[in-house]
Amino acid sequence: MITLLNVYLNHFPRHERYALASRIRNTAYEVYDYITEGKKVYHKKTTLRNLDIAHERLRMQVMLAHELEYFSYKDGRYADIDPAQNRYRSISEKIDEVGRMIGAWIKKINE
Repeated sequence: MITLLNVYLNHFPRHERYALASRIRNTAYEVYDYITEGKKVYHKKTTLRNLDIAHERLRMQVMLAHELEYFSYKDGRYADIDPAQNRYRSISEKIDEVGRMIGAWIKKINE
């Protein structure tokens, strides 16, 4: 997910590379860090709650980028490209898949 997301973020418009693109990238890394932390700590509830919150933040930020049509940019310029919808769909599917994994992890811990 993070690898694909980084490729797409590199095409965002120049004025957003250090704003929304940076926030999305940092949130994705935060999700990754919480996953790593959750695997290692004994009491996981707080970590999993923070992971779930960070995941939702990532999902909302990517949706905002889609609504602002930033997935339609190529090399920092608006390209009006057809694959923009495919870019959003592919990254959304990956984010949703991670969300399902997080949900299953939380459900297992709560049992």
